[in-house]
Amino acid sequence: MPAILLTGATGYIGSHTWLALQSAGFDVIGVDSLVNSSPKVLDRLTELGGREPVFVEGDVRDAAALDRCFELAGTRFGGISAVVHFAALKAVGESNERPLDYYENNLGGLLSVCQAMKRHGVTDLVFSSSATVYGKPESLPITESAALKATNPYGQTKLIGEELLRGLEQCDASWHFAYLRYFNPVGAHPSGRIGEDPRGIPNNLMPYVAQVAVGKRAHLNVFGNDYDTPDGTGVRDYIHVCDLAEGHVAALRYLAEQKRSLTVNLGTGQGYSVLDLARAYGEAADREIPVVFAPRRPGDIDACYADPAKAFETMGWRATRGLAEMCADSWRWQSSNPNGFEA
Repeated sequence: MPAILLTGATGYIGSHTWLALQSAGFDVIGVDSLVNSSPKVLDRLTELGGREPVFVEGDVRDAAALDRCFELAGTRFGGISAVVHFAALKAVGESNERPLDYYENNLGGLLSVCQAMKRHGVTDLVFSSSATVYGKPESLPITESAALKATNPYGQTKLIGEELLRGLEQCDASWHFAYLRYFNPVGAHPSGRIGEDPRGIPNNLMPYVAQVAVGKRAHLNVFGNDYDTPDGTGVRDYIHVCDLAEGHVAALRYLAEQKRSLTVNLGTGQGYSVLDLARAYGEAADREIPVVFAPRRPGDIDACYADPAKAFETMGWRATRGLAEMCADSWRWQSSNPNGFEA
C-alpha cells in the first residue's frame, strides 16, 4: 500500500503522529532537517513502533530531498498516497524577531512540498495550521467560522498557508486539503520515551512547568494575573499530543474516503488557566510548582478555547485525554529524560 509522507517527522507532534499512523495500519516515510529535533528520536520510534523508521534527512525546501522521499517510498512501499506537513518554525515570540526567516521557511517549505506532490501525482495533504489564525477571538468558544486575523508573523504564515492552498483548490479540483487548526499541544507518549524537547528556554507553558518540576528552573513566571478569567491568569485549550496525533489519522481517512477538503479545530473545548495547569502538574509530579507573577506580555489575550464539535461531526474525532493525563504523561517523559533526548 502507498505510505504517508510526514514532513518535520522527528519533531514533537510529528514523532507522535508517526506512531499513531503506524498503530492505525499506515506505512510512514519521514523527512526532517533535524535543525530543531534530535536523530535519537528515530531510535525511540524503532523501540516503540517495532520497526526501523524509513527516514530521509533533508530540508523540505530542497526539491532533491523531497524527490528522494517519493523515490524511496516507491521502492519500499507502493509510493505515497498523502502528505502530512508539519515542517515549520513555530515560536510566536521568535517570529516577531525574525519575520523574514519565518516567511521564507514556512511558506517556502509549503510551496516546495506542494511542487513535489505535483511532480509525483499526489494531491491529498494535511496541513498543520494553528489557532493563532483567529488572533484575539471576538467570542468563545471559537468556531471554524470565526474571523481570521493573525497578529504575528508565525500566525500569518499559517493563515497565508491556508489561503495559498485554497487557491490551489480553486485552480485544480483534484487537490484535497485538511486544514487542522491546533490549539495548545501538550503531554507526551504514555511510555515516557518521546515527548517535547525544546531547545533553550521553552516558549510554551507546559515544558517550562516541567523544567521547574524537575529542578532545572527555580519557578514559573506567570505573565499577568489581572485578566478577565476566574483566577486572573490566561486561559487556554490544552490538548494531549496523542489526541492531536489521532486527529491527523482521522483527517487522512476523511480525505481518502470523502475526496473533499475540510477545516477543523483540534482542541478539547475546555479552557484551563495557567494556575490550573501549574496545580495539576504539581499533583502529577508530587511537588509544588513555585509561581512568581510578572507583568503581562504584549499581545497576550485573556482566553482562547475551541468549539471542537465540527471535528467530531465531520471525521468522528474528539479529544479523550484530560488535564491530569496530559500532566502525568508529560512528567513521565520529563522525569525520565531530564535533559531531553540529549541525556
